[in-house]
Amino acid sequence: MNRKTILIEGDNFSTLESFYIEIDRVLTKDLNWKTGHNLNAFNDLLRGGFGVHEYGEPIKLIWQNSAKSKTDLSAIESGLTIYQTLVEIIKDQLQIEFIEN
Repeated sequence: MNRKTILIEGDNFSTLESFYIEIDRVLTKDLNWKTGHNLNAFNDLLRGGFGVHEYGEPIKLIWQNSAKSKTDLSAIESGLTIYQTLVEIIKDQLQIEFIEN
């Protein structure tokens, strides 16, 4: 199956808030409203339907420079790092082929 490839660029952010800005950049297009910057909104954006890929459309999501992000997002919340939490949310999306680079 030929999946649309979407890149999260770890060099573009160093905080959770700037991660959400990167996610808006790569997963949304031509919205006339702002997305929520929280884990629930991130989960919704991954499902699609926000101008980049259709709702439920299979995609390949590549997290470039994920080693930097693991360090930058290493604060612990609820027993996991922020990075680990974000990756779990991505991996819960069955339509996403996820690659950490």
